[in-house]
Amino acid sequence: MRWEPFRIILIVATLSCLVILVHVRQPQARTRQLLGLGYLFGLSVILFTPLSFDGTAIYVMSAGVGQVNLSRLYLHGLGFIENIILTIPLGWGIKRHFHHYPLLGLGLTGLLVGASIESLQYFMSQHWLINRSSDINDVIANATGILIGGLVAATFQFVAQHRKTSVTDY
Repeated sequence: MRWEPFRIILIVATLSCLVILVHVRQPQARTRQLLGLGYLFGLSVILFTPLSFDGTAIYVMSAGVGQVNLSRLYLHGLGFIENIILTIPLGWGIKRHFHHYPLLGLGLTGLLVGASIESLQYFMSQHWLINRSSDINDVIANATGILIGGLVAATFQFVAQHRKTSVTDY
């Protein structure tokens, strides 16, 4: 029962991979989509299964319902930084896909995504005993990572546009 989320994630990822391989003809687009799918698969496994990663090892957490922290702020430490790093590619992808999406909107989207992840972890911990904790610090870290990824993508976009206009000026 605890491994049902992993099975669901694996089935969805496998079917998505097959769709990409069959329908996307351009090699560069196919590679980009497969890399994005691999990232989302890894992110889903980290967030919604009883597997835990502590930077040096992978282990299976014991069955349980996890804990909830809605008030104790701990905005530093390795776990906080890991959550930021984990969501930077997500912010990058959102900003690259939606070029004109404002950074303020991306920050709010980050808060919504972080809150959704933590809520889903709480629900799944109660239903499937995956022992995931829901934490306000994770919501803030996820929003920060998404915003940083969006800022990096916006910077790359700005530099690329600036180079195009300066090259055509000559």
